Amino acid sequence: MVPAPPQTQALLLKGGTLYTAADGVLINTDLLIEHGKIVAMGKQLAANNAEVIDVSGKHIYPGLIALNTQIGLNEISMVRSTVDSGEIGSFNPEISSATAFNADSEIIPTVRANGITHAHIVPAGNGLVGQSVLVNLDAWTIDDAKVAATGQHLVWPAIDAPAATQEEREKQATELNEQISDIHKNFAASFHYYQAAKAGALAQKQQSYDAMQPLFERRASLFVHADKLNSIESAAALARQYGLKLIIVGGYDAWRAADILNEINASVIYTHMLSMPLRHDDPIDLPYRIPSLLAAANLPFAIGFSGDWDTRNLPFAAAQAISHGLSSELSLQAITVNAAIMLGQQDMGVLAPGYRANLVISKGDIFDPKQHGVEALFIDGRLVDLNNRHKQLYQKYLNR
Repeated sequence: MVPAPPQTQALLLKGGTLYTAADGVLINTDLLIEHGKIVAMGKQLAANNAEVIDVSGKHIYPGLIALNTQIGLNEISMVRSTVDSGEIGSFNPEISSATAFNADSEIIPTVRANGITHAHIVPAGNGLVGQSVLVNLDAWTIDDAKVAATGQHLVWPAIDAPAATQEEREKQATELNEQISDIHKNFAASFHYYQAAKAGALAQKQQSYDAMQPLFERRASLFVHADKLNSIESAAALARQYGLKLIIVGGYDAWRAADILNEINASVIYTHMLSMPLRHDDPIDLPYRIPSLLAAANLPFAIGFSGDWDTRNLPFAAAQAISHGLSSELSLQAITVNAAIMLGQQDMGVLAPGYRANLVISKGDIFDPKQHGVEALFIDGRLVDLNNRHKQLYQKYLNR
């Protein structure tokens, strides 16, 4: 699978059903692409010297954006030498997932086959684990793939399950308090460094603190991985203290903290669409209804599907939200334009003139695993090869 070259000829898609993610659904509508951008949409468009493709009866969507993934960092999870998703230590703001991203991963083409054009590559670990990067999924190297650095990731400490004895529970609480205290100490030191740098009073440069400056300048977001209400509230208090742009990742209880999060203009990447309930007394369908609860609370959100190879299930995770109260339009926005905006991209995730020509052509509803059938995928107007290892193995054993 060779990455596609830049678009050199105008492309006119005729007569498709366009799911714009901004202006509803446009039936029997043409779409014109030039120089990697959408330049026109409408009825009976014409363009000199354009390649014309009849897409009558086909469904056209913006390219899907996979959030909170380790695509290109993990290849075979059981083979340690192919896993490069994190570093040791609990304060690594200078670490970037771009350093380890493998644009030649065999997983990438299998993910593209379900309509995913871009991925948000996130480091793993505990504490402040480092910087994420947005990449396109058809590239030779990270230099070709990288769209933008997106922010720092903080995994908020939490007690997953209380210990069996009082003594062990007290030990858990002590360790948790120490971890939270370390977070506040690191942020305080980083902020003092930022203030000194701003005043021109730095005695010596420090790489880790340097990497934190974009947070305080609001040029980057702080992604806090947290699910429980108390953790989300603590993250919101930290963001308020330093005036940070906050994005909650996970967000199981985010709808319960909507007032607090809306007050500081925070947003949520919800990642539990195909999960079981977090608590034994939660309704069995609560994880699937949470996107509709976030929408009802007017809390900006996107849907992510954490992982690497299994990220290809992203459209079906969004489909679960549709079947539990979220509209198709909002579900599409949750994996396209909302994701793009959270990552600082204002020209992605929508079918409209002026936006990047990242789009998917499907023979049916992209949310339906029985119908969707992705037939073509474009990244910046480049027609991407949809061959992949899964298809190769299917053909190999079909002809055995």
